Amino acid sequence: MSKLNILYEDNHIIVVVKPENILSQKDSRQDNSIMDDIKLYLKDKYHKPGNVYLGLVHRLDRPVGGIMVFAKTSKAASRLSKEFNEHKIVKKYLAIVHGKVNSSGELVDYIEKDNEGNSYISSNGKKAILDYQLLEYNKNFNCSLVSINLHTGRHHQIRVQFASRGHYLLGDQRYGVRDNKQICLFSYYLEFEHPVSHKILKFKVLPEKKSYWTLFTL
Repeated sequence: MSKLNILYEDNHIIVVVKPENILSQKDSRQDNSIMDDIKLYLKDKYHKPGNVYLGLVHRLDRPVGGIMVFAKTSKAASRLSKEFNEHKIVKKYLAIVHGKVNSSGELVDYIEKDNEGNSYISSNGKKAILDYQLLEYNKNFNCSLVSINLHTGRHHQIRVQFASRGHYLLGDQRYGVRDNKQICLFSYYLEFEHPVSHKILKFKVLPEKKSYWTLFTL
């Protein structure tokens, strides 16, 4: 179990920062996940016998780090899932993309997923929408730091939409250039309504200054 970076916890929810290269939820290969780590933490902290309930209401790709919220009760899980499904939750990402993008823009596509786990632009796919702002351009390395507001949560959406326009994410081994670097995509901002108190909660965390992130003033 890795040490958890907990941003917030109460009787209903827990908000954590998922490290890079760890699953959101255990898959068929049974690799460790952030969900497993949180369950162990809750079991130990509250001396819970048997299985611990933890509701997964959204995911981050394995290589992507950033803020996630989990539900500690089924009622909280249901209400948070409804917020996500109705696109009422604000999810913002930082990414470093190849080339220079426009100062701002909206990307609208239709994305389909194949049997190999790859996603691609297709008229038969599901609608994918995001908007972005250029924060900084590094001329020497010809790359842009962008803030992305994700409106829909399609599989590999950010990676596919930018790559399809020639602006692949740096470190993206699947849709970009295979350079054996960590992907430059981080879920840095999450805003949602608490499922019980109905207060608006806002969380912001910046990625660790390493690899390509050192090219910009975060």
